[in-house]
Amino acid sequence: MADTFRRLIEPLDEKRHARDRFSCGVESLDAYLRSRARQDRQKWTAAIFVLAEGPTIIGYYTLSSYSIHPGDLPDDLARRLPRYPHLPATLIGRLAVDTNYRKQGFGEQLLLDALKRAFDNTSEIGSVAVVVEAENANAIAFYRSYGFLQFPGNPDKLFLPMRTIRDLFAKSLYEQARSQPKPGQQHALHFTVVQRIVNI
Repeated sequence: MADTFRRLIEPLDEKRHARDRFSCGVESLDAYLRSRARQDRQKWTAAIFVLAEGPTIIGYYTLSSYSIHPGDLPDDLARRLPRYPHLPATLIGRLAVDTNYRKQGFGEQLLLDALKRAFDNTSEIGSVAVVVEAENANAIAFYRSYGFLQFPGNPDKLFLPMRTIRDLFAKSLYEQARSQPKPGQQHALHFTVVQRIVNI
């Protein structure tokens, strides 16, 4: 009987996860996982999480500390934040899905996990927003579909305020608690504002 593996999002383990087999079609993202991820993890410059099925990496993302200059934000948002020279944030530096697993909802699964993990950490480390750096137009469209806003002076960089993330998860959990699934079905946690699976 063939072995079956449970799909998990977990920290990258170079001894168990086959980094050299991963291919998302963007060379910089593939090369990072093969050559730089281990170094970043060991030097604490980024935390790398993979969605894996056994040794096979379906997708991955990275989280790092980040800072935002208030002047880079839209004026209406900047006015509501403390007047510090720099504001703490969380960076999703990279997010990618292997080409063999495209259009199956794994991009959304990775993003939701990253946002939830970033929000959970705010009880110990301050962060006013999650920032992403998009590789291309498709990535920009993907993040914007989840409510991310582009920095006025840098359209390839987007952010989602932590307050928005908190409210979206709180509302999703509330609606999940109210719903009554049929026998054999399970609740699915999705953003209220997203009514469809968006894939990369």
